[in-house]
Amino acid sequence: MSQDTPVHDGGSDEREQGVEFGDLADELAAADYPLTLEELLSEHGDETLVLGDETTTLREVLEPLGEDEYASAEEVREAVIGMVGDEAVGRKRYSDRGGETPAEDDEDESF
Repeated sequence: MSQDTPVHDGGSDEREQGVEFGDLADELAAADYPLTLEELLSEHGDETLVLGDETTTLREVLEPLGEDEYASAEEVREAVIGMVGDEAVGRKRYSDRGGETPAEDDEDESF
């Protein structure tokens, strides 16, 4: 079974790589593509995105890109994720998997 959009595990909690898209995910999936940045922001620019503990709008995130065109909802999501960077990260270098993170000091290991 093939799906065009990623599967999310939480009703309207459309979160991807630290960005919560909420209802915007459904709106992007239903949009007619291709869309220019101007068209995208005209229709959806005031939609709220949640980045960790902060909120912003689609316009605030994508407007700095200037002129661009999107062929799919996936391209829009990738652009958003690429533009928010560390803002969407909760606790930096946090892992709930236990042990050390790869960036931690490896000099203490002996073979």
